[in-house]
Amino acid sequence: MTTERAADVRVSSLDRLTPDEVEAILALSGVAGAADGADPLSEHVTLRLRQAEGGPAVHLVVRGPAGAMVGYAHLEPVDGTAEVAAELVVHPMWRRQGLGRALVSAALERVPGTGALLVWAHSDHPSAAALALDLGLHRSRVLWQLRRSLRDPLPEPKLPAGVSVRAFRPGSDDEAWLEVNRRSFASHPEQGRWDRADLRLRLAEPWFDPAGFLLAVEESSGRLLGFHWTKVHGRSDPTSGADRTSEADPTSEADPTGRAEGSAPIGEVYVLGVDPDSHGLGLGRALTLAGLHHLRDRGLTRVMLYVDESNTGAMALYTRLGFANWLRHVQYRWSSTPPEGPA
Repeated sequence: MTTERAADVRVSSLDRLTPDEVEAILALSGVAGAADGADPLSEHVTLRLRQAEGGPAVHLVVRGPAGAMVGYAHLEPVDGTAEVAAELVVHPMWRRQGLGRALVSAALERVPGTGALLVWAHSDHPSAAALALDLGLHRSRVLWQLRRSLRDPLPEPKLPAGVSVRAFRPGSDDEAWLEVNRRSFASHPEQGRWDRADLRLRLAEPWFDPAGFLLAVEESSGRLLGFHWTKVHGRSDPTSGADRTSEADPTSEADPTGRAEGSAPIGEVYVLGVDPDSHGLGLGRALTLAGLHHLRDRGLTRVMLYVDESNTGAMALYTRLGFANWLRHVQYRWSSTPPEGPA
């Protein structure tokens, strides 16, 4: 495939980053996020940048005249497929100069012959839509950030008989949680692939609080039936993490992040899952409410979550619980095989 590279834009490809380069990329992401109201890089990417863990990745960088980082793209193969996942950011002061086009074009050149490129556009920026159209990428997923005030009335959770809720115990509950998470998100393109390393990365984060990681267990056997992992974003960490939910539809949501406006902390329904064998018991609603009560008891006044637009069951659950659309993220796809029907 031949791609059009923007004139006078040099894209460098790196297999590894130095600590200074990581710091520069995260600073670039912060500046762009502050300007756009949504972080350009997802939690998945930022965790691996900050903690230097994860699978193979390619880093595409564009530098300004003084060597400053002004553009960046993170490329990572999708396990078991010929797809490449990409996220990118361009400094607000360097936009409309072809950097985004150059980064996406360079990414397209790295797609296997029969593969596809998946690119997230956080906050559905109009310039991203225009660039996608120019380069032949098509919308493939829409992820909504929903929000709710915790000042509004909040029903009490009603658990099934013989089921109780307790806090996650790091080291003891890891394997049981990973198994239920895999079962809950068996068809989810990101969440269902979490392994020990993915869990370990998050348990090591400063925001992690086991008291906010709620597990629904069968009292007679101790078997894990479902969970609600909450998260709190503080004044010094306005970025949001990934959220998923799965009871009505185990495919649930995706991983890209948004940004909480202002300095006040905001809670998040970070991951919500119910084992498929426990569907129909009302655990999705009960666990959601249990987590919302936990967040409100911590003094928070607002909460957010992410859900795939196609997950109609989860969308309906959250709407009934008072959540409303706040921000939209779009994933664009380029494939060597043209889509069927009209573009």
